[in-house]
Amino acid sequence: MKRPALPLLATGILTVIALFLATRLHVLTGFESLLPASRPSVQELDRVAAKTAGVSTLFVVLQGGEGTPTAALQRAADALVPEIEKIGPPWVGSVEDGVHEAYRFLAPRAGLYVDRDRLTKLRDDIEARYAYEVNKATGALLDDDEPPPEVSASSIEQSLGLQGVDTGRYPDGYYQSKDGKTVVVAIRSKVMASDFAAGSEAIRRVSEIVERVRPASFDPGITYGLAGDLQTGIAEYAAINEDLTDVGVSGAVLIAAVVFLYYLRLRTLVAMLITIGIGVAWTFGATQLALGHLNMATGFLFSIVAGNGINFGIIYMARYLEARRGGASLLEGVRVAHRETWLPTLTAGCAAAAAYGSLLVTEFRGFHDFGLIGSAGMVLCWVATFVALPSILAVMDRIVPHEQESQGLLGRLRRRAQGGVAFGAPFARLASRSPVTLTLAGLALAAAGLVATVSYVRADPMEYNLQNLRNDEGARAAQIRLSSLAEEITGYVGTDGMAILVDRPEQVEPLRAALYARRDAAPEGAKPFKEIYALQDLVPRDQEAKLPLLQEIKDRVLRARKRGLVGDEDWRRIQAVIPPDDLAPFGIDDLPAGVARAFTETDGTRGRIVYISPITPESVHDAHYLFRWADAYRETRLPDGSVVRGSGRAVIYADMWAAVIDDVPPAVLFSLAATVLVVLVAFRGGRPAFAVLGALLVGVSWMAGLLVLMNVKLNFLNFIALPLTFGIGVDYAVNIVQRYAREGAGGALTAVRETGGAVILCSLTTALGYLALIRSQNYAVRSLGVAAVIGELACLFAAVLVLPAALVWRDRRRPKGEEAFVAVGRPTT
Repeated sequence: MKRPALPLLATGILTVIALFLATRLHVLTGFESLLPASRPSVQELDRVAAKTAGVSTLFVVLQGGEGTPTAALQRAADALVPEIEKIGPPWVGSVEDGVHEAYRFLAPRAGLYVDRDRLTKLRDDIEARYAYEVNKATGALLDDDEPPPEVSASSIEQSLGLQGVDTGRYPDGYYQSKDGKTVVVAIRSKVMASDFAAGSEAIRRVSEIVERVRPASFDPGITYGLAGDLQTGIAEYAAINEDLTDVGVSGAVLIAAVVFLYYLRLRTLVAMLITIGIGVAWTFGATQLALGHLNMATGFLFSIVAGNGINFGIIYMARYLEARRGGASLLEGVRVAHRETWLPTLTAGCAAAAAYGSLLVTEFRGFHDFGLIGSAGMVLCWVATFVALPSILAVMDRIVPHEQESQGLLGRLRRRAQGGVAFGAPFARLASRSPVTLTLAGLALAAAGLVATVSYVRADPMEYNLQNLRNDEGARAAQIRLSSLAEEITGYVGTDGMAILVDRPEQVEPLRAALYARRDAAPEGAKPFKEIYALQDLVPRDQEAKLPLLQEIKDRVLRARKRGLVGDEDWRRIQAVIPPDDLAPFGIDDLPAGVARAFTETDGTRGRIVYISPITPESVHDAHYLFRWADAYRETRLPDGSVVRGSGRAVIYADMWAAVIDDVPPAVLFSLAATVLVVLVAFRGGRPAFAVLGALLVGVSWMAGLLVLMNVKLNFLNFIALPLTFGIGVDYAVNIVQRYAREGAGGALTAVRETGGAVILCSLTTALGYLALIRSQNYAVRSLGVAAVIGELACLFAAVLVLPAALVWRDRRRPKGEEAFVAVGRPTT
């Protein structure tokens, strides 16, 4: 107080260091970041990602307007390919606007994919047709000779298995829509979609090339957009960062507004905001040192820590202002605030830290990190309050003495509000008028909530629609539409399928056999997957035996052409599939890069990647199906005794739910036990502790009943609200009972009137910190905000309505001479 510059200088240096560290935090956006690194599924995902996920996809989607010729779109795409290719690795690994390379390689080898019996029949049919036509021309044809099949493009395509193929899929070999209004340029990048800095640079470089080439110069109606998993990953990362800022700012504004409305003192607000700012900065600076990152569960803790951590300053400031209104000097006011609030606020901080800390007993990293940051935040915010706030008050009092009261409208409102004390008056009036009704109604609603909760749990309240756990796609609807269009046009492998990485190419066939056996054994309607794709599918069998047959077929087709048996149009189509003279057997290493790219590892190794596709693209949004899919390929033992493990979002999500289901019961029990212990120690057992815990259980029961009534589904994030409600919600009943115990018999209404205002403000700041989460783009984060706000308000009303009503009823029924609760401490306000 005498040298405030010294503690403020030390505090400022620590805060600057903490802010520097906090700015280096980055957010992990994948579900795998919520699981411990020791999980086999996470380890396998990391192994596969190191081999395959280093190549991401970026699409340049060219679209034509009304009247734009398809040829103009094709020319624009052709112009972009060589220019984008010049960017080079790691930004661009390859670029193509169609299947020209694959078509040139596979078309003349189409016959190698046909079994020998069909090739033999084709050769014989062509030979028979040739003999039939020769005999017919020479007059040697017998009257009863049946004409063999004609030699036509259709008959040959049918024999080669090409009839019925959607020849309009890639018109002229381009990645082009059937209506000719869209052409896609597909880029493979060595930059991972989760690398925000490098991904942003890759997108910037590609965008510059597109702007320089100017697709609209080929036709004014041409527009373009970017899509693909690289664009999606960077956009989602940017959206999450924007979301964090939006939620954090919203929470700060709401908290600041309610604190100002309570105190109606601008400098009081500034002092408290500086104090909580210091605490939050220390919290996330420490997070950088301890963890180095945030994830989907912890990224929104800024507003939660601020809303909960400011409560220490509220209690401290309320007692300080009360002392100053009573005529105390600056030094005496701070001494009174220190003496009478350090223990109660520390008790509340310990209860809140215990609630967060209960999550540390879990294996689920999303819970564990949340608990670590939250519990550290409560301790650091308490320390910041008692280290920085007194010096801040001293500096402010020297600039503008406390005695200089405002005489305007603000001053009159402040005097009428009595420093916020009047906020508890309405609840005191309700408790005094209908204590019996309020008590019985509160207990009845709590009982109904418990019954409804039991029924709800039995009916399985889990959220299985994964679309309700992701970001709101409304803001990115156009980009999502472009990505879906590009994926549909290009048909890129791996969009929906999960990649499995075997140790040796020889394991692919036994793996496929084992997986298909599982699929075929499953009943209809419960199949775990659709197909399995491997690069080996593109290497036909018995090539040596088929080559002579193909050469014979070629010779006979050429003879038929010379004799005029094949028309010009048929000949144009047949030429594309006639094998060259130097056709030779080939293996996976001979396949063009454009064909093998999806099955090629980052070091160039081929033949070890297998994709397993879902039943339908829509089915991956159903967690029930994901569990079935994950179980089908999570672990496969091959005949040689080796084990092949699978991962991907199906296995990750299944493991995530398993971890949540295993971890929530111990976290809830630990939080409840820690809260009970803190209350028993604070009140030394007895009836005061019973009253506090009773009010807490009423509030928690109300919370559960409201969640059931609102049909809120439980997910991996809003589960956190329950253990937090025990430790944070109990604080309100603690304050009321502490004041009641000091006042003695008949003091319940005084407790609500005098302490209720500060209790309400504490609850509001915490609730508003949670309420800010509802602005999040992520549905799971929103659900946490909803559940936590409901828990806060339920515990608040239980503490300022049901608890005082029950105490008033008890006092009125208490026999004369019976003592009230024994005071165990000084009041908090």
